[in-house]
Amino acid sequence: MLEEIMEIIADALLDSLKVFPFLFLMYVLIEFLENSTNITKNKNILRGRLAPLLGAATGIIPQCGFSVMAAKLYDKKIIRTGTVLAVFLATSDEALIILLSEGTKAFAVMPVIAIKFVVAVAAGYLVNGLYRNENLSELSENEAIRGNACGHDHEEDSKVRRYLLHPLVHSVQIFAYILVVNLAFGFAMHFAEVPITNFLEQGLWFQPLIAGLVGLIPNCASSVLVTQSYVLGAISFGGMMAGLCANAGLGFVILFKNIREWKRNLLLVAVLYAVSVGVGYATLGVMHLFGI
Repeated sequence: MLEEIMEIIADALLDSLKVFPFLFLMYVLIEFLENSTNITKNKNILRGRLAPLLGAATGIIPQCGFSVMAAKLYDKKIIRTGTVLAVFLATSDEALIILLSEGTKAFAVMPVIAIKFVVAVAAGYLVNGLYRNENLSELSENEAIRGNACGHDHEEDSKVRRYLLHPLVHSVQIFAYILVVNLAFGFAMHFAEVPITNFLEQGLWFQPLIAGLVGLIPNCASSVLVTQSYVLGAISFGGMMAGLCANAGLGFVILFKNIREWKRNLLLVAVLYAVSVGVGYATLGVMHLFGI
């Protein structure tokens, strides 16, 4: 028994270590990208016709800083509801990085990006169209808000801290999440492989409901859990899509700090969950139709 446990731990550790170099390189690239990105409060950009489109494109970038920034702008009534929804739906947090790090599942990256982008844009324009008379605040011409991967201000950081230490810290954090997930699934599949397999096979059409709830958890661990579950074969592609569409990074943490707008926040959560579950079921339906 002890040998089996040690073998499970060793396999989980080895699988997780294989991903670490890719995580680090990805975060270094993200830091370079973030520190060359400056989104200003310009009416044509944040409130114009292209706002949901740009919001969705921004949300696709694999980090939660933009969802935090969008939540701040929305709470200050600077951007519209459809725009923040587009950012939230497009946000993938760590999902794309994990998929790219896993050679056998890297093919899923493009479908994930395409589906999330199309859904985010469509939902954003639909909601903005329904709420055309949304009450917004006045904009000042020269203000700007920047976003970064952890929601903190790195302006005063040295280049070593910004491009080495911060990526290393983020990589270690995600490595820890992945290791925990790998350990959990390793033990589960070893000691309860048959009942778990039977449950997942019978519960295929319940996966979007469950994965969507997991995705709502405002922490990057939720996107890691959903994505790693797909990588390990525990859930279907449709289940993963539901979980990833529902994952808005730390955006809801920012919104729920405003207790006075709890009804608005709960409504936004409900809409995000409903759309995400719908995407999951639609994906499962299409895959079933074409025998994928």
